[in-house]
Amino acid sequence: MVFLVRCTHVVAGILHLRTPSLIISAMCIEMKSRVVRLPGVSSRNGLAVENRHNTGEWREIVSSAVTVLKQGGVIAVPTDTIYGIAGLAQNSEAIERIYELKGRNGNKPLAICVGSIKQIYRFCKVTVPDHLLQDLLPGPVTLVFERLEALNKNLNPFTHLVGVRIPDHAFMQELARACEEPLALTSANISSQISTLKTEEFQDLWSRLGLVIDGGPIGDVMSPVCRLGSTVVNLSTPGKYNIIRQGCALSHTEEVLQKYGLRSES
Repeated sequence: MVFLVRCTHVVAGILHLRTPSLIISAMCIEMKSRVVRLPGVSSRNGLAVENRHNTGEWREIVSSAVTVLKQGGVIAVPTDTIYGIAGLAQNSEAIERIYELKGRNGNKPLAICVGSIKQIYRFCKVTVPDHLLQDLLPGPVTLVFERLEALNKNLNPFTHLVGVRIPDHAFMQELARACEEPLALTSANISSQISTLKTEEFQDLWSRLGLVIDGGPIGDVMSPVCRLGSTVVNLSTPGKYNIIRQGCALSHTEEVLQKYGLRSES
């Protein structure tokens, strides 16, 4: 797969777009860099500024990311917690690429990322009120439910459960909606290594990715708390919850769950 960007200049390995033309093509000349800086990003927290994220340049980047994903590629993306690696969850070859790229144990599951709460019901057996989902999502939490048959059987075939995310990040939500199918999502690092908050921190993986979306630093890169990733909670048992990973939003997550009468299994 070849990644092409028509741009005016390349600085420090980062492609700075100056025209609305962003093209993926195997017939054109290959660029050395696969990194595209996302426009309209706040340097304060790494999240997209809402009044700028719908620009033509932004839409071109989303479109190009979708093209790479639809061709079975794997890309790096910013989220609301840490940088992630994503591929189409319904594409078995993309799933295999993610595991190979990370050197990840095949018995460790991948979460899925969707663009709206409505999509969760298509792939998961939801056991909690819709208002609970709305209180937690979008946000830095992974909710684990029983999977439905609509989800690719080759995604986490060793378990009947699946974790689902809707990151509180405008680009990720728009990308997931544009794909019209779930993304398989995991952290952008070699398995067991530290989570990453800047694209430079996983630069050794760039050459193996179809595209790297640089959304700027995510949170305080000097704070260990910012590298904890999402809080992961099992909601597959009606009326109960089990914290699988404390993550960065444990207190708020438990507060919401208990507000709706759920009891901890631990």
